[in-house]
Amino acid sequence: MTFNILAIGQSGRLEHEAILLAASLRHSDPGFAGTLYIAEPQPGPKWQDDPRMSDRTRKRLTALGAQILPFETRAFGTDYPHGNKIEALSALPDAPFLFLDTDTLVTGPLSRIPFDFARPSASMRRENTWPKVELYGPTATQTWKALYDRFDLDFETSLDRSYPEDYWQRFLYFNAGWFFHESPQAFGNRFLAWATDIRANPPGELVCQELYPWLDQITLPLVIHSFGGGRPGPDLAALDGTVTCHYRTLPLLYARESDRAVAVLEGLADALRPDLRHWGQFKRMVIQGEGARARSLFDRANLPRREQMIRNRLKREGLWVR
Repeated sequence: MTFNILAIGQSGRLEHEAILLAASLRHSDPGFAGTLYIAEPQPGPKWQDDPRMSDRTRKRLTALGAQILPFETRAFGTDYPHGNKIEALSALPDAPFLFLDTDTLVTGPLSRIPFDFARPSASMRRENTWPKVELYGPTATQTWKALYDRFDLDFETSLDRSYPEDYWQRFLYFNAGWFFHESPQAFGNRFLAWATDIRANPPGELVCQELYPWLDQITLPLVIHSFGGGRPGPDLAALDGTVTCHYRTLPLLYARESDRAVAVLEGLADALRPDLRHWGQFKRMVIQGEGARARSLFDRANLPRREQMIRNRLKREGLWVR
């Protein structure tokens, strides 16, 4: 099945990442038959500064086969740029789509993954980031159930009962780095309506919980469950595996990701150098070669369990660049 890809392009770091994403898709899946849409928020009252990419970046993305997709920001903006991924969905043509965070490298043929777009799913490459349970409650179960009840969803069928009561992996919780569905209009409208409802009027059980920056990841499992989706099965293992790499930052890519991911990045480096030489991460990690030093600090077969531990080590070594 042909499908489209959506990512966000915005002034600054994201426009550099968008070029790398587009180049890696073209390199690793030259037979991809859909369209890569780079959605660009437009200036307006929700933005303190102009969020649009440079003309140079737009031209480069177009040359790499991407299509720039302007969209209006009405609900989020500077205060919550994560909301771009929610609001951009309504601008897409209503055809099956895969959303990818812009800090994603394509390392294999995406077009060969057997998506079931009628059963949405999302990335399980996440940590126990939300909710933060207070000593005297409410419990994680009570917190999540309040959200399912708010939107008349069946909470019990969302649970993974192989995990014990109140353990965080028992609940349907995703990283919003990738997700998919057959209709960006239906999915996006519900995602936006429910995210803004939670923000404006959270259930009482959320009174002590931080909603930012987690609002997209709080709302995403509810939307996926409502459309009959759930946790990804083995058919999708290549996402966050052999076909995509959600690297977050280039120092983290060198520290923990596969040899294939590093090879794709460095194989594209010469061609992309004129476009990315002013991006601090690319300049230091790739052009100046500090990525090799970051990689030498870690054993990929025995990485720290938490990402923060990797970040802290990189910072101590002077290798952390945002």
